[in-house]
Amino acid sequence: MPKIKTSRSAAKRFTFSKTGKVLHKRTNLRHLLTSKARGRKRHLRQPGILNKADSKTIHRMIPYL
Repeated sequence: MPKIKTSRSAAKRFTFSKTGKVLHKRTNLRHLLTSKARGRKRHLRQPGILNKADSKTIHRMIPYL
């Protein structure tokens, strides 16, 4: 049976937790950071968890991680 290709764009954007949840980087941490509160920026550093419907799609796009 042939190998399944990994979607490289998805592999760069998402990782998996040890329990299989899909983690992603949060938005709003690229520019205009001086107007955002320190606590807000600190919380945005934590990875976000993708919802169940989208995580099924990502698991298909990244089969070997």
